[in-house]
This record gives sequence, C-alpha cells and structure tokens, in this order.
Amino acid sequence: MAQATKGTGDKSTGDKSTGDKAGEKALPYRVLARKYRPTDFTTLVGQEAMVRTLRNAIASGRIAHAFMLTGVRGVGKTTTARIIARALNCVGADGKGGPTVDPCGVCDNCKAITEDRHVDVIEMDAASRTGIDDVRELIEGVRYRPVSARYKVYIIDEVHMLSEKAFNALLKTLEEPPPHVKFLFATTEIRKVPVTVLSRCQRFDLKRVPQDVLIEHFGKISATEKVEISPEALALIARAADGSVRDGLSMLDQAIAHGGGVVDAAQVRDMLGLADRSRVLELFEKTMRGDAPAVVASLGEMHDSGADPVVILQDLLELTHWVTRLKVAPEAAAGSADSERAQGLAMAAKLSMASLTRAWTLLMKGLQETLSAPSPLRAAEMALIRLCYLADLPSPADAIKALQNGAPTNGASAPAPRGGGGGAAARLASQPVASMGQPVEALPAPKSFTEVVALFEAKREARLVNYLMHHVHEVRCESGLIEFRPEPQAPPDLAHRLSECLSRWTGRRWIASVSSDAGKPTLVAQKATKADDLRSQAEVNPVVQAILKAFPGAKLEAVRRKGEQTSLLAGLAGPPGEEPPPAEEYPADDDIPESEF
Repeated sequence: MAQATKGTGDKSTGDKSTGDKAGEKALPYRVLARKYRPTDFTTLVGQEAMVRTLRNAIASGRIAHAFMLTGVRGVGKTTTARIIARALNCVGADGKGGPTVDPCGVCDNCKAITEDRHVDVIEMDAASRTGIDDVRELIEGVRYRPVSARYKVYIIDEVHMLSEKAFNALLKTLEEPPPHVKFLFATTEIRKVPVTVLSRCQRFDLKRVPQDVLIEHFGKISATEKVEISPEALALIARAADGSVRDGLSMLDQAIAHGGGVVDAAQVRDMLGLADRSRVLELFEKTMRGDAPAVVASLGEMHDSGADPVVILQDLLELTHWVTRLKVAPEAAAGSADSERAQGLAMAAKLSMASLTRAWTLLMKGLQETLSAPSPLRAAEMALIRLCYLADLPSPADAIKALQNGAPTNGASAPAPRGGGGGAAARLASQPVASMGQPVEALPAPKSFTEVVALFEAKREARLVNYLMHHVHEVRCESGLIEFRPEPQAPPDLAHRLSECLSRWTGRRWIASVSSDAGKPTLVAQKATKADDLRSQAEVNPVVQAILKAFPGAKLEAVRRKGEQTSLLAGLAGPPGEEPPPAEEYPADDDIPESEF
C-alpha cells in the first residue's frame, strides 16, 4: 500500500507551541493523487517489467546514463524518475550504501529528493522552458560535479516540448555526458522526440495499469481513508480511469466528496455521467434487433437521468468490442458478473460477425459526429437509428449466395422489426426486383450470353452491344448471373451497367461480375469462326460449285441465312459443323440489300 509523502509546503507554518494536534489541523489538504504518490518501487503499481529491468541493471552495475520514460498520463513517469534519482543516490541508513533499487528513505539524500529540495537533482519542465537558452544553462551545469550526492540527476518532464534547436544542442552532451551525470526524460508524446535523442537513451514504456490492479489499489486507499465504497463503484472508477492511476485517484477523491464518505455505484454514475451497465446492454440489444422506437425512448430516458450521449456511444462501442471478443473467445467473459456474462454470451451466439463489425463501424462514425455536433443527443439518436436499419443486413457474400439459390418472393419469412429496421431491409434486398409496368410473364428471360446481347441489341444499346461483341469473353452465363473477362478496351463499370439494365428489363435481380478466367472467345471471333466453317461447307455444295464454274474467277465471300442480315448476331444461331442451308433458303436477288452487292 502506498504511503503518504511529505513535500515542500506540507509542514505547518503555525506556532509549534500549539501542539501536534493543532499542527495537524493546520496542514493543508492534499489530494489523494499526491498523498499516495509512490516513494519507492514497491509502491509503484502496474509496472513490474520496468521495475525488474531496473533492479537487474542496478544489481549488475549496468546503469545507463540516460532514461526515456514514456506512457499515457498518470501512469507514473515523473514519479518513476524521482524514484530512480533516489535509488541512484541513496547511501543507506549508515551512510555507506551504494545504488539500490530499494532506497532506504531515511538518509539525507532520500529525504531531500523526496521533499524536492536536493541541489543535485534538477527537475526541469520542458513545457515552459522550451528554448535553446534553457538547454545551454543545463549544459553549463553538467560539467560541475555534484555537491553532495553520488550523481547529478537531470529530470526533464514533457521533453517532447523542446524546440528543434534545443534538441540539437543537447545531442552531444547526451551522447557523452560526464560519469557523474544522469538524464531522466519523461514524455507522453514519444513520436515527437527526435530519433537522434531516442537512440541515446534507454527507453521504458510504462503501460496502462490493468483494471483489476486499479480496483485493488483504490480499494486499499479507500480503506486507509476509512471510506465505505462498493465494489461496483470501484469498478466504475477503474474503468473510467482508462489505465491512469492519477485520473482514477482524482475521480475517487471527487466521489468521496460527492458521497460524504459513503460511495455507491449510483453516485459514481451521476458524478461521471455514466449510464447503468444493464441499461446499456438493453439499449444494445434493442438496437441490434432493429426496434427504433424503443431505442429512441431508451436513449431519451438515459439522457434525462444524466447520462452523456457521448459516453453512451462509448459504452456501446466497448460493449460491441466485448461481445465480439466473446464470439471469438468465449473465455473472455470469465471476469464478468454471472448475469452480464450470460447475457453477453447469448448476444454473441445470436449476432453474426458481419453484424458486429458493421455495428462497430457505424458507432465509431456516430461517435465522431456526436463529438462535433451542436446537439449531441440528436446526433446520437441519428447514429442509433441508422444502426437499427442496417444492423442485420446480409453480407455481400450472403446476398450473392441467396440470389444464386433463389430468394423467396412471397415475403413469408420472419416478421419485420417493429421499428422497420434492418430485418425488413435485408429481406427486401434479397428479393427479386418486382416489375411495375407489365406482368412478370411478359418480361424477357435470357438464358445464354447470346440472348443477353440480343436483348441489349433489341433495346438499342448499341455502345454496350459493341463492347459485348468485341471486348468481352464469356466465362459463365445463366439466368440471373453473368461472369465475364473484359479486355482493356471495355469500360470499368461494365458489370454495374449490365446488372442494372438486365434487372430493369427482366424484372428480376441480375448479378454481373468480373472474372480472371480466360473464358470463351469473343462473339465476333465466334461469328468469324462459324462464318468460315459455313463457307467451307457451302463451297463443296454441288449447286455452289456449279455457280462458281459458270462464272470463272468468282469466289464465295460469305454465307447468310435469309433474314439474318439485319442483326449483328447473325451467324451465331447454329452450332459449327451443321449442314449448310438448302438452296431454297438462300436469299433471292430482290431480298439482298443494294449495300450488300
């Protein structure tokens, strides 16, 4: 358990003759974050890996000349720097000790450093002293030996705030400092520190303190302060602290003042603007069910009771992540309450991974909108309503599979949600497009690629017909589905245009997709092959040979069936190798257009 520390200004300035009790009453109140600030590594919570490394380094004498301490706010960067300064300069109770990871706390050096009055431990705030002149002053003092301590220690807090010139001026001294100098840097923005500085330091990343460690730590402090606090209230404060010990102690201090010495979960929720966990679970369940009216009503009730819309969305995000973890790894619910664990596992089993990931994306977008909106409540309502209507939409793969298998058109599936949410939208998306202009029986239903192109020709889509004839290789074509390999000359949105036109013309949904398979030759190539085969077969026909013999020098250019000359698909109707048409089917002279001569 952390012990209270006394720093400068903590002693009473009153008359000592008033007695100890009067002196204690005159002491100013210190907040819990300062009162229980760790004074050695045994009271530093949540940083066991760093403590183990420092313990081994000091025990083996491998003490670096510069340390870089980084981490989020409130995890103990500056506190760790002061503890290291004590550990390096402690001489023990008998005055003969060396550097130790367990400073005695009773020698003159330990006391002076704890009380922030040691002349050889210089603490500098880089946020207020950012210039090169401040660093020059520091460099000038480096060459002088310590007055009374073993090492002269420079603690520079928020070191990333130094200017570029200040960093450059510090580089040479930082690389080769005198043996009696140690540098301790602390920063929350490690990426703003030049890599030239980082390469000269031994870096320690102070991690966020786990929630269970914070709960235990805050519980001990509450017991020391003789405060009655419920376990649920401790859990709420630890969760809101987000891994920061200082933030958590500040909230605990506020909760103690708010509750007058008795703290329960309801008081903490009111103080922090949090929503009840069970109500958040209910809101999440209603949202994923698509019950928009109930969602709006629940959100309004939670807002009226003091919950912040931003915090509600943050709680829903955290809950979405938790349910997703339960779906991937059910053992993640081991640390939750029984009722909450059962409800979470039930939701994880009922919701698909696609729904959960979609909910996470929409809630993230809604949180950004809520943070910047003039009315956070309205922005949160719109975000949740949007999620209601999109919660259970099928994934693209499921939609394609449903279309390929034939989705029901009678709407006899599950009833629509009361709010008209995602369930209704999903069913409508999976149903074929209904034709409003004519009966379904009267609509065309092409079953082959050639019939599809013929339909486009009949609809006078000449440009698309040209692409389909010359630059598209059929891979697969069946009712409702086309797969093709386009050539570079084909437009990039050809699949979308095919799908849209066919769905509109046929009264049912068509899917056109691009494939990497080679596919069949283009229709123009197929037409040329069939024309060559048909001409070869016609040349051996006795009637044709008699005609060619009667007209010396004549040759057979092309063979057409009667009536095919008006279609671009002429010559693709019959399979190659079929018998040539009988003589009576050849067009008479008056049937051949003049342009054909």
